[in-house]
Amino acid sequence: MNLKKTISLSLLCSLFLQLATAQSFPIQVKDGKITYTPDSRGNRVLNFSYCGYQSSEKLIPAMPNVVFVPSQDGDASDIIQRAINYVAGLKPDANGFRGAVLLDKGTFHLYKSIWIKNSGIVLRGSDKNKTVLIKHGFDRAPLLYIESIPNQLIKDSFQLVSNYIPVNQQTIELTNVGNLKVGDRLKIVRPSTKEWIATIGCNIFGGGESALGWKPGDTDIRWDRTIASINGNTITINAPLTTAIDSQYGAAKIYSYEWNDRISESGVENLTLESDYNRQYPKDEDHCWTGISVENAENCWVRQITFRHFAGSAVFLQPTASKITVEDCISYEPISEIGGFRRMTFFNMGQLNLFQRCYSENGIHDFAVGFTAPGPNAFVQCDTKESLGFSGSADAWACGLLFDVVNIDGHNLSFKNLGQSKNGAGWNTANSVFWQCTAAEIECYSPTADARNYAYGCWAQYSGNGEWAESDNHVQPRSLFYAQLQERLNNDISEQARILERNTNASSSPTVDAARQMVKEAKLPRLTLEQWINQQPFNAPVSSEGVFSSNNLKSKPMKMKAYIPDFTIANGRLVCDGKLVAGGKLDVQWWSGKTKFNHLSKMKPHLTRFVPGREGLGLIDRIDSVISTMRKTGIAVLDHNYGLWTDRRRDDHLRVRRRDGDVWTPFYEQPFGRSGQGTAWDGLSKYDLNRPNEWYWMRLKEFAAKAEKSGMMLFHENFFQHNIIEAGAHWVDSPWRTANNINNVGFPEPVNFAGDKRVFMADIFYDLSNENRKNAY
Repeated sequence: MNLKKTISLSLLCSLFLQLATAQSFPIQVKDGKITYTPDSRGNRVLNFSYCGYQSSEKLIPAMPNVVFVPSQDGDASDIIQRAINYVAGLKPDANGFRGAVLLDKGTFHLYKSIWIKNSGIVLRGSDKNKTVLIKHGFDRAPLLYIESIPNQLIKDSFQLVSNYIPVNQQTIELTNVGNLKVGDRLKIVRPSTKEWIATIGCNIFGGGESALGWKPGDTDIRWDRTIASINGNTITINAPLTTAIDSQYGAAKIYSYEWNDRISESGVENLTLESDYNRQYPKDEDHCWTGISVENAENCWVRQITFRHFAGSAVFLQPTASKITVEDCISYEPISEIGGFRRMTFFNMGQLNLFQRCYSENGIHDFAVGFTAPGPNAFVQCDTKESLGFSGSADAWACGLLFDVVNIDGHNLSFKNLGQSKNGAGWNTANSVFWQCTAAEIECYSPTADARNYAYGCWAQYSGNGEWAESDNHVQPRSLFYAQLQERLNNDISEQARILERNTNASSSPTVDAARQMVKEAKLPRLTLEQWINQQPFNAPVSSEGVFSSNNLKSKPMKMKAYIPDFTIANGRLVCDGKLVAGGKLDVQWWSGKTKFNHLSKMKPHLTRFVPGREGLGLIDRIDSVISTMRKTGIAVLDHNYGLWTDRRRDDHLRVRRRDGDVWTPFYEQPFGRSGQGTAWDGLSKYDLNRPNEWYWMRLKEFAAKAEKSGMMLFHENFFQHNIIEAGAHWVDSPWRTANNINNVGFPEPVNFAGDKRVFMADIFYDLSNENRKNAY
């Protein structure tokens, strides 16, 4: 049946089967349309239908193929990148489309990441199962980036008239619209003030200690919107706001801006992406962590991709990703430790993004949004198998989140106060909805009266003070997202909204004909979402006939060997080309740090700091950026040592064993690899002191080589005195501690902390009489 007719019929039915009560639900059906009952201040259930590519108003385009890459032997990184760069040089058409790079059937081996840096470019496989890209090597960077330049230009600022703007509002009155016009871009910033933080109980999470509590400015919400219309001093924006703006908790800020180089109309489709890994270690992490990363981009897509063996995320939408659709994608067999910030399979830190018809196995946070993702964001018709952690919001105040027909196998869906978890996440969401979902448990709590969370027509065990209705029952319409989209567009959306239909007639007294049909259906295995995704046809061209071949692309001429300065020690002084090396020294941070946005600018450059899936200052520093910073600031030497501990939980300086591996970022990597065996005190597997952390040493080698060409140096300290002296907590997670490795190094256990507080391990640490320890040194 045509989906438009299906939804229209659904809307004519009662949204809930038993609404003939005195209770008034925030969502109802009235006169054949969905109606919403706002609260006394005008807050109502969000309209999530603006999420996705082109606000889900258009189909993802089937761009023509303009260059064909035949199957390759050896490293195919350069030829694929040259093909993409060739398309980037073509003139876009009126829609902004340049064309598609079509990859042949076969396996393409990659030793470098692939980049799409321009608009209107698609990377497409000839066959989803037979066109395979495998990323090799120890580099944890994404297999593929869709990323442009973050060169936003702020133009003007504006002030609000209203003291209160409710949830779902799209009209905003300004004191003066100035030169604003339809189509202008706006940043709307809702502040996180001390007063507001206190009202939701996130200033302190217990113990009388506030270190992990939210601080003013930590959780500001930054909406990215476009002006749809202007009437006097009142503007209408293209999508609703997801948290109420209340002047008693601080004035919102509004800025107009330009961003000419932001990517749009680019995508990846019809491929299998894999990460190679060391088969000797089933928890190996020295390999590719992310399949596809999208940053500084809007109106892009990832569709019909199969992912295998990634440690972190199949798809990671960064904070600057907006109106992205990820659909008909499957993730299998992630390879990593079972710990924090791993296996966040389909992960979103942006806004107005849509994940639909996606399937994940053995994820930890299979479907999740991250820190202050502004929303709205939607996961529609998604399934997991054997989840190892909850889905929902995995960090602070990611508001305006819809889980619509989402089924979590063996774990939870969670809208709640996470407390100190994730380095003080606190309330993970507000103004969010579970619609017709299943999970082992659904946790639906509401922070405040004007920041409610909802769960309708769900099946699970339950907890929370959120808005609940029709638990353990089916509701109509089948999908809230598609019903809202149908109502907003008022046209045929059947191609956008492919629904895996389920028989929801659970009557214990069916008709004879209905009973016969149910008996017939019971004899067959149920069609799963995974199978249904794999059955979907691909609707874009995959023929290479007449398409320009990448074999005809000229490779760039070999560069002349770069000059390498001559570093020597003369008369006890370090000289370069006979001249004294002069300049400052950069010391890396080795234990402190947070990944909240307002902390990042305060961080120092680093080489072996690791934040899964995220790059930039305070995260994973790009080596070229570190060298550029050193050059600009007159730094001649980078003094590097490994981290005091990997896990930010140990910042509390306690000496307790952690209950699990839910470690906190940023990670300051150790030079040793994990063994995949046993459990260290941080909850991850024990170290093998004879196995190097390949990523750690690769990063040092890359920096040393590039720094040398720029006349700068790396000074690396391979031992770390803080681990073996001073506070006892410094030894607790140390790879050298007997309890944390598989190497029989012979340090005493249980540890005899001096005064039950401090540690004095230096004397025994440097005693080489233990052969195992001697070999490890």
